[in-house]
Amino acid sequence: MIDFRYHLVSIVAIFLALSVGIVLGTTLLKEPAIDTAETLANQLRLSNTELRAELKTVQGRNAANDAFITADTSRLVRDALAGERVVIVEAPGGSVGTREAVQQVITASGATVSGRVTLTDKYIDTAQSLFVDKLATDAKPVDLTFLAEDTPYDKAAAVLANAIVTGDPAQVGKTNTVAAGVLDAFQRGGLITFTEQPAKRADLVVLIAPAEPYTGDDAVTQAGAIVSLATGLDEAGRGTVLAGAPSSSAAGGAVAALRDDAVAVEKVSSVDNADMPAGRVVVVYALREQLSGASGQYGMGPGVSGIEPSASPTPTATSGG
Repeated sequence: MIDFRYHLVSIVAIFLALSVGIVLGTTLLKEPAIDTAETLANQLRLSNTELRAELKTVQGRNAANDAFITADTSRLVRDALAGERVVIVEAPGGSVGTREAVQQVITASGATVSGRVTLTDKYIDTAQSLFVDKLATDAKPVDLTFLAEDTPYDKAAAVLANAIVTGDPAQVGKTNTVAAGVLDAFQRGGLITFTEQPAKRADLVVLIAPAEPYTGDDAVTQAGAIVSLATGLDEAGRGTVLAGAPSSSAAGGAVAALRDDAVAVEKVSSVDNADMPAGRVVVVYALREQLSGASGQYGMGPGVSGIEPSASPTPTATSGG
């Protein structure tokens, strides 16, 4: 019969064995395990320090480049668009800072900014597409024709473009009397707001892309609405540039959607680094290129044809970009 003393001795022996194992294990593993951990920690600490130093260097170089371009912007764009008239159209979610900076560079190029038209969230709300279609149809001037395959956004783009841009140099700065009331109708419908006098038509357009890509089930339709507007503006005037930040050329971005559209990409130019001083200079160069009837995709993201147009073309009276 096993008595209490036997149980006690067995329990003590078990705990003793565990204690000895722990001590032996710690003693045997202590030095290699700690040495390895310390070595790894030191390597990570060193790598982190090196990366911080590299980042600081890159940031410093970028800041110096931006400062240089900013200081020299007036010279770089001087008279590039002298005598031209530009309207700025801003998509919902566009960066105010980017838009204002782009406008300053356009003004420095010698162009006149006729005004600004800002789309509201309602314009690209897919639940409002039937309303957009009806409003565009009701506001359509008698001399404007829709195609059977036109979407609500194609129709809205055509009507709006007809009111704020022209491909006829003789009509630049003049109101399209046939399209009178279109801007007011779109504003009353909650699709746009506008400032200054965009009805005194421009011949060139800068369309400011949303700062962030569209997401969700409606992303393709919403980005497509911006592409439709860019195409409609380009066809009605002498050239359009879609300008945005690098994020606009990522999946779901308006610039990415434009570059993926085989028809639009041959007409409308884009700049995907307009949040940078160099990119804003390129916006002016791209507008200048549009006046010659050519187009290009510029910046740093996917689908670019270069950092900037390869040459400064001589403007022509060709309508459309």
